[in-house]
Amino acid sequence: MKVAVVGATGMVGEVMLKVLAERNFPITELLLVASERSVGKKMTYKGEEYSIIGLADAVAAKPEIAIFSAGGDTSTEWAPKFAAVGTTVIDNSSAWRMDPTKKLVVPEINASQLTKDDKIIANPNCSTIQLVMVLDPLHTKYKMKRVVISTYQSVSGTGVKAVQQLENEIAGVKGEMAYPYPIGRNALPHCDVFLENGYTKEEMKLAREPQKIFDDKTFSVTATAVRIPTAGGHSESVNIEFENDFDLTEVRKMLSETPGVVLQDNPETNTYPMPIYAHDKDEVFVGRIRRDETQRNTLNLWIVADNLRKGAATNAVQIGEYLVANDLV
Repeated sequence: MKVAVVGATGMVGEVMLKVLAERNFPITELLLVASERSVGKKMTYKGEEYSIIGLADAVAAKPEIAIFSAGGDTSTEWAPKFAAVGTTVIDNSSAWRMDPTKKLVVPEINASQLTKDDKIIANPNCSTIQLVMVLDPLHTKYKMKRVVISTYQSVSGTGVKAVQQLENEIAGVKGEMAYPYPIGRNALPHCDVFLENGYTKEEMKLAREPQKIFDDKTFSVTATAVRIPTAGGHSESVNIEFENDFDLTEVRKMLSETPGVVLQDNPETNTYPMPIYAHDKDEVFVGRIRRDETQRNTLNLWIVADNLRKGAATNAVQIGEYLVANDLV
């Protein structure tokens, strides 16, 4: 199994390599791929040193799987070139997510849709992944009508430059700014770029991607995405209106039994999900589960996950695992 990691030197790329190693992904030949300025640099995987190669050389090597985390422009240009030589691309960018000819996959929910013909597979937005992991069993049981979500997203979702900005501010050092304002001691209601409708791209991803993953447009999602000064881990406050009523005990039991979801919900012991505890974990954590007392059949809850792992790298690797296990590459 020849595997290429495209964007290996980036923040998600490095986590990708860590996850591939931890999960013992069946790699016989590893290609570490990055931009031309990184070609020739060395990286270590499982104690072995590898030289970074360029995209053209990676395509020529015809890997079975290429996991991309190199930005939308790179994916738009190069994913079809890999697909053309028979490589199955798992793409972390937003380039292919809403393309009607491409699958948008969270393995626990819809990996069964994948076939050998799917040569470019889209990994959803990090905030979407943790959201739908919790929504899936609830939607199946009670049928969602409307979801209102507010996110509290870490600076790692923006990238290395943003993490450095936060660290500089904490240390009192002036440096390059990833954001138009300070992020330390602040909250920016501004994730990604603003669109003509007044929402940001991040907010519209949250509105549209769940419908595609569930293949269901009978429910709607509206979002406000906020950047906060945490180094890692995204949090979400979620209000869900259902067609049918629910029992809170049943909701908790259902979520506690959902693969990949961990219930942390005991106000008496101050037990609830937090980014500090989700760090470096693959699970999605849910708590603060309570009935919305202002509206029928409506539930409030709080979701936290490590955005670089289940929100990006781990989900992509899990897609690869499904492809290998089902002989789809």
